[in-house]
Formats: sequence, structure tokens, C-alpha cells
Amino acid sequence: MKLTCYALDPKAPTLRPAPATRPWMDRVYDNHAYRCLPLSIANAHGWEVLAQFGFTASWSGDPYPHALVLRAEDGSVPPLNRVASHFGYGIVTFHLQYLFRTEPGWNLFAGGPPNRPKDGVAPLTGVVEADWLAFPFTMNWQMTRPGRVRFERDEPICFIFPVARGTLEQVEPEIVAIDDDPELARQVRDVQERRTQLMRDLAETPRKLKDSWLRDYFVGRASDGTSVPDHQVKLKLATPLDRRKSE
Repeated sequence: MKLTCYALDPKAPTLRPAPATRPWMDRVYDNHAYRCLPLSIANAHGWEVLAQFGFTASWSGDPYPHALVLRAEDGSVPPLNRVASHFGYGIVTFHLQYLFRTEPGWNLFAGGPPNRPKDGVAPLTGVVEADWLAFPFTMNWQMTRPGRVRFERDEPICFIFPVARGTLEQVEPEIVAIDDDPELARQVRDVQERRTQLMRDLAETPRKLKDSWLRDYFVGRASDGTSVPDHQVKLKLATPLDRRKSE
């Protein structure tokens, strides 16, 4: 599958595969946060557009566009074709300088980088029919309260990945009692019992942090000890290949 990223400007922002790491996870003692495999997989589940410069956004709390003031490092107004206040309500709008084109039948999920909280501002999320759209979309962040936030140079400001259109409509959720599947119920009870026993053991004899968790999900091991096929412990996405002619 091809994701074509048309650069609308010779100096379009950096586009890269998202890393599995996060600054706050790096600071957790003994790398314990990285033992939550779903977090690491989600972190790397797409591509990032990076900010080209640092700037601050100050919002008075009023709903008008002029109530949000953007300032670059030197106090000047940042380029309006990169970041601006268009919509009011404390919304910071990034012009990504890319037109993304997916293959027929594929949408593009666009939002903030997963598991990377930012105090005072939150990313807004969109799903775009990028297989036909002939103009670029913007990435928007909304201030959560009056005050000031800062975006740093090379900070990820947009996170994208393709999703097949129509897939979700084919999903048929249903709620059933766990005991309707006796074998699955047995597996659930087995895991619960082992977790409970581990907590008891830790209370009696503290262990090193690296020994204080069940590794079943991380290593892809079912409750009966067998290996799960196609278990994924990391994502390695392709780096965008720059096919632009040298200037």
C-alpha cells in the first residue's frame, strides 16, 4: 500500500515514523513503562509531522480568534502558513504543508501522538477521506484553559496512519456472559488467580521491579503456555522516501 505525501512547500516539515519511546516513559524507574506492550505499539502506530520551530500560544479564554496570541522565539508572529489562530476557542491550527493521498478505499486518521500528554492543550482528531481530497487538511490543538503553552522545535504536532474505509461498519459488537464460553472463562480465572498470587508473594517478599509482573502478554504466551502466532512486540514503519528532485 502506498501513502503518497505531496510536499506543498520545498521546506515542508519533517515527516518520520513515530518512535516507540516517550519522554515520560523514559523517566519511569527501571524502564517499567515499556513493559506495557500496548503502549509501545500504539506509540509507533503511525507517522509524525514535526514542528519546524518553537513558539508559545497564549489564550485569554475568550472565544474569538484574536484571543489566542502566537509568538515565535524572537517575539514575532510565526508564519501564518505554518501556524495560526483561525477558529477561535483557543484552537491552534497547524498548516502541515502536505497533501496526503491514500489508495482507493483508505482513510487517513490524523490526531496527536498517542500517550504523549501535553499540559494545557489537547490534540483534536480527524478521519479524512484522503484517497480523493484535493486540498490539504490542517492539524488542530485546543487549549484546555486560559494560559500559555509552548510547542518546541521538532515536537510531534500530528500523527497519521491509514485505515480501511467501511471496516468499522462491518463490525457487529455483542455482549455475552463470560460463562457462555467455559474455556475462555477458565483462562480468565487462571490469569486472575496467578495475578492474585503474585501480589500476595510480592507483599510477603518484595522483588525487583522487573520481576513483579506477569510476562504472558509481552511474550505472546497463552494461558496454557503455548505461543500465540503472529504476536507483535514492535513496529518498524518505513521512513518516507524523498523522491523530490534536488533543488
